[in-house]
Amino acid sequence: MKARVTIMLKDGVLDPQGEAIRHALGGLGHKDVSGVRQGKLIELDLTATDAEAARAEVEAMCKDLLANTVIEKYSIEIA
Repeated sequence: MKARVTIMLKDGVLDPQGEAIRHALGGLGHKDVSGVRQGKLIELDLTATDAEAARAEVEAMCKDLLANTVIEKYSIEIA
């Protein structure tokens, strides 16, 4: 079973990397980009066979290590 965790900064938290990307795109002629939010994607290979148990385990992983829940939000996909 695989899990995919997408982690993004919460709305209202400054994203200097996103701003640097937006600025670089503008410098390359892509003037229609008004904002960029940069995040991270983590793929996990799990031995779990029950999707509900896998989701609960990945949720615990996010709270324990993968995401800084003070400034980041995350979403989980189980496949």
